[in-house]
Formats: sequence, C-alpha cells, structure tokens
Amino acid sequence: MTPVLHDAPEDMNSPTRSGRPRAGSTEAERRFAERVRRFAMQDRLFAGVTFLFAALVLVTMAGLLVSLLIEAWPALREYGPGFLVGTTWSPADDVYGAVIGIYGTVVTSAIALLIAVPISFGIAVFLTETCPMALRRPLGTAIELLAGVPSIIYGIWGLFIFAPLIQEYVQPWLSATGLPWFSGPPLGVGIFTAGVVLSLMVVPFIASVMRDVFETVPAVLKESAYGIGCTTWEVVRHIVLPYTRVGVIGGIMLGLGRALGETMAVTFVIGNANRIASSLFAPGNSIASTLANEFAEADPTLHIPALYALGLILFLITFIVLALAKWLTNRSALKTGR
Repeated sequence: MTPVLHDAPEDMNSPTRSGRPRAGSTEAERRFAERVRRFAMQDRLFAGVTFLFAALVLVTMAGLLVSLLIEAWPALREYGPGFLVGTTWSPADDVYGAVIGIYGTVVTSAIALLIAVPISFGIAVFLTETCPMALRRPLGTAIELLAGVPSIIYGIWGLFIFAPLIQEYVQPWLSATGLPWFSGPPLGVGIFTAGVVLSLMVVPFIASVMRDVFETVPAVLKESAYGIGCTTWEVVRHIVLPYTRVGVIGGIMLGLGRALGETMAVTFVIGNANRIASSLFAPGNSIASTLANEFAEADPTLHIPALYALGLILFLITFIVLALAKWLTNRSALKTGR
C-alpha cells in the first residue's frame, strides 16, 4: 500500500511565506521577515520596470505605424490601391505611384545580398578555420570597424571613386555578356552600382554575425570530423553550417534590414530617376532615396502624404522581412532540436 504523505506542520515560531512574522517570533525572525518583504518588493519593482521597458518598444512601434497611417491617409484615400501598383511618380502632375520606389528598394537589396552573403561567408570561414592566430584579432577588428563607417562616407566614395571604376571596367565587361539586365550605356551610377555599394556596407554586419556563430561550434565536433579525414570544406558544410543555421539566417536578415533602409549611400549613386528600366545600369530610385530627395520641398497637399505612404510601405516591408526571419530561425531551431 502506498503511504499517504502529509505536509509537515509549520513551525509556529517561523515567519510565514508572505514574510509576516508569526506571533511569538524572536527579534531575529522579525528582521528576517522584514528582509523577505523588502526583497519581494524589490523583485516586483524590478519586474515592473523591465516590463515597462519591453512595452515601450511595442508602444513606439505602434506609434510609428499609427502616425504613418494618419499622415499617409490623404494620399491613400486619393489614389486607393492604385498607389501600390502605380508606375508614375510625378510631383508636377500630382500623380504618385509606389512601384518605382519599391522596385529600386527590392532590386538594390537583392543585388547587395547576392554579393555580400558569399563574401561574408568566406570571411567568416577564413577567420574561424584557416586564419593564423596572429591575424584573427586584427582582421576581426577591422571588419567591425567597417560597420561603424557612416553611410554618407560610403556614398561620397561610391560617387567619386567607385562609380567611375564601375563605368570604365565592370559595366563594359557585363554588357559583353549579352544578358538583357546589363544592356544600355555604362553610366557608372544606377541601380547596379547602388546594389554593389550596399553590399560593401552590409558585409561587415553579416560577416561579424557569421564569425561569432561559427565560433560557438564545439571544438570536439570539428576535431572529430578532422580526425576521420574530413577536409575543411566538409567540416564547414556538414558540421559548422548545420550547427549554426539559425545564427546564419539571422545575420543575413540583419544585413537585409540594413540594405532596405539605407538612405544616403543609395541617394548618391542610384541616379535618382523616377522610372523603371529593364537594365540594371539605368538610373533609378528607392523609397529611402525618394524620401531624402523630395521631403524638404514637397507640397503638403498630396506630395507629403504620398511620401509618408512610401515610408509606411518601407516600414511594412521591413516588418515582413524581420517576421520571415524570425519564422525561419524558429523553424530551423525546431528541426535541429535547439
């Protein structure tokens, strides 16, 4: 027969769980009960303050969304769903469509990721697997310093130094391939150049995150793989990448978020032309560059609400990208059991 366990009787001279001393308790027990009450109050205060900080982020995001909706409402009411599919942006005629800005933002960010992800992966693998120990810290510090360079410096460098090099050496070579995306005259500035400059800006972010997550792989796993004769590439492919999949996706999405919202560097080198061209060499516009160029002189009737509507679209695009990144990382974590 299973014995029935009863709770032990509480000591009548010990303080209660609430911290209040029982009748007849000693002075030491009363001081202990007072400390318990004080610590419990401090814990509740600490929990309330941290909750306030967390709620402040949500309130700020909701405030941004609501303010953008309010300011953009005149344009959304005037043009309706046609604003999202309109291909004309003409302040002189009060005709506004968001497709030009969305196209430039998405295409330049895609070019940036196509270039930056392989380069960042190579940098991270070199720093964690094959780099001599004497060079790891200087190279890692240099990459992190690049992340702190202001975007306007990238823009000035891209316009006066990088764009002429692209025009003279890269664009003629790409035009010779015969691909329709690389047709047209080599102008130097344009969507392609903006994408390349963006890739240089996001490489430090992605490479730093990849390096940090690659360093979290237990050494015993890699040493075991090397011990059975695996090459460095096989260790990276079969050990490092599966172990750090979640962190790698997070780093890539961090770089994408930076590329989507970049303003000054893109404004310098994208060409700032309100049109959609079939060639990546042609000038274009992004949402951020449109806001930077036109907000100061915009008419408050419909032009400013249209710019707010572009900002709302950029906010939603960024939110969707971050939500997708969170979903991918959660899914990867569930598959790997971590």
